[in-house]
Amino acid sequence: MGAQAEAFLHRGIAAVAGPLLRRQESQAPFPLHRSKAAFEFIKGAKISDYTIPEEVEAAGFKICATELGSIVEGHDQKKLKLHGGVTGIVEKLATDASNGLSTADLSRRQELYGINKFQESEPRSFWVFVWEALHDMTLMILGVCAIVSLVVGIATEGWPRGSHDGLGIVAIILLVVFVTASSDYRQSLQCRDLDKEKKKISVPVTRNGYRQKMSIYELLPGEVVHLSIGDQVPADGLFLSGFSVLIDESSLTGESEPVMVNSGNPFLMSGTKVQDGTCTMLITTVGMRTQWGKLMATLSEGGNDETPLQVKLNGVATIIGKIGLVFAVVTFAVLVQKLVTLKWGDGTSLVWSGDDALELLDYFAIAVTIVVVAVPEGLPLAVTLSLAFAMKKMMNDKALVRHLAACETMGSATSICSDKTGTLTTNHMTVVKACICMNVKEITKPEHASAFCSELPQSVVKMLVQSIFNSKGGEVVVNKDGKREILGTPTEAAILEFGLSLGGEFKGERQAYKLVKLTVNIVALIVNFTSACLTGSAPLTAVQLLWVNMIMDTLGALALATEPPNEALMKMVPVGRSGNFITNVMWRSILGQSVYQFVVIWFLQAYGKTYFEIENYPNSDLILNTIIFNTFVFCQLFNELNSREMEKINVLQGILNNHVFASFVGSTVLFQIIIVEFFGTFANTTPLTMRQWKASIFIGFLGMPIAVILKTLIPIRN
Repeated sequence: MGAQAEAFLHRGIAAVAGPLLRRQESQAPFPLHRSKAAFEFIKGAKISDYTIPEEVEAAGFKICATELGSIVEGHDQKKLKLHGGVTGIVEKLATDASNGLSTADLSRRQELYGINKFQESEPRSFWVFVWEALHDMTLMILGVCAIVSLVVGIATEGWPRGSHDGLGIVAIILLVVFVTASSDYRQSLQCRDLDKEKKKISVPVTRNGYRQKMSIYELLPGEVVHLSIGDQVPADGLFLSGFSVLIDESSLTGESEPVMVNSGNPFLMSGTKVQDGTCTMLITTVGMRTQWGKLMATLSEGGNDETPLQVKLNGVATIIGKIGLVFAVVTFAVLVQKLVTLKWGDGTSLVWSGDDALELLDYFAIAVTIVVVAVPEGLPLAVTLSLAFAMKKMMNDKALVRHLAACETMGSATSICSDKTGTLTTNHMTVVKACICMNVKEITKPEHASAFCSELPQSVVKMLVQSIFNSKGGEVVVNKDGKREILGTPTEAAILEFGLSLGGEFKGERQAYKLVKLTVNIVALIVNFTSACLTGSAPLTAVQLLWVNMIMDTLGALALATEPPNEALMKMVPVGRSGNFITNVMWRSILGQSVYQFVVIWFLQAYGKTYFEIENYPNSDLILNTIIFNTFVFCQLFNELNSREMEKINVLQGILNNHVFASFVGSTVLFQIIIVEFFGTFANTTPLTMRQWKASIFIGFLGMPIAVILKTLIPIRN
């Protein structure tokens, strides 16, 4: 009975289950076959899209540099899986995740995949910088004036006396060109040297089964590199193994939030930094094929746009040049008209001799002198030297400036564009409140932590410090300047900083520059124009005017550029691109000093011979012109002191602390004495008596009380 019942039960189950099984068998084959076919189609289609280049396959590799770059740069998970994942890439690069590369095939690997260096432009020679400096429009105008002055001078006065003015202009041009070129060339060499020092980075790698330090320039695809906190990722690659790896990709993406890198997100990009954890990576792409390399190539293609200051300077120089040209043409026309009128009165208007031709050439030389007065030839040099000095001071604060103009451009920033978060942070966190042993304390200053420490038992403080230093992944190190530096995430840095403020021991200026004033030669232009029109001669020669412009636009600019920054400077709003180049305060100083200097020089020209009792001297004109030149120089020198403070009365405050300023002012006085007393033939001067020197200095000094009166009587609010 039992056997029959069992058989019956089996037959019943078969009867019920049979149709179900048959129905499943009849339905299953098509969908299973379809899924398998689709999978095979997708897999086959994707893999067949990639063909291994013959030279790569012949070298024993199964993937090319372009394919590797597209996988890592595009964070292409699908393509990575189709190549067998990270393990498959390791095999196709003919390397070993444990033992690293073998030194046997390094040369061939380098030929196929490239080297880990960025393409750099060829260093420019010194003469390239000289050639660029010669292209300045101001210097071109002066070059034309020099040629004309040489021709006219030699024709009227003969050689060598007639060549002094022309050669003086040439000397000034060469000085400006070579100083500008030398500054730019030296800056170029410094940047290259600093780049080389900055790139001398070694990373731990595994080769031939041995761990060793190696320069990042020697890395090749297939290399196994070990990274830890603070290291920069040397090339694009894939994550092999590691623990709690956080990568700071802000240099590439601008996002301050670190990215977690693991087997699920194995992509590591060149130029990023390890913020936390340690890992081992496989190098896949090097050099210009990396995303960082492509970014550097894009940046290097940028144009050389002029900075806001350069645009404004060029505009002012153009306006001044046009004004000078108009004055020169008018002066020449007035002098020619006087000569024609004189000959008409003598009845010799139709008879022109060689002396008349030489006189016309002399008039033309006066017109050239007026053009020289107007052209601010020292301006390019002043800007170059001032920016170079600012760059040097910024380098002392560890701010590397590759392009000099950046020192000025960054001061014109009026708007800052941020990312979608809309915040700008210093990426620095601090502990603001602590609760220890049921004591709650606000921590707003490091001193508060020390005070809090005194309220706690010593054993608690010791345990707290040890727990902070031993549990956090960050590190406290001492850099080469002897300053403490904390490595790690902002949170870890904040806690470590708090631990240090508790008294724990762990192993291990702002800069700005003042805009120098723009020298506008209103006084010299008006003096030479009026004198030429009234007397037929100019009291200030081309060489003298070039010297005045040079000392004001170079030594003067440098002296003012060396002024240390102050708190008031930081409160000033940025000067935008559309802002006025010459402010109302500057206009007050320029116009006020110009009127004073013009009146003084006009008085000297009209009554100077009588006042100094030199009417009967055979060279009275030369002595008077030298006095006028000397007075004009000292007026500019004392005006330089006034320019230290455009609005404050006390312009001498802190002057003894600025040794550079004092040295430049002293150098200017020394050079002026040498030119007047010893370079008479070249500069068209003659030695002066002590009385004449004192008078020149005193007249120049009167410009300082004049400035005080202007600031007091004409208050201006910018």
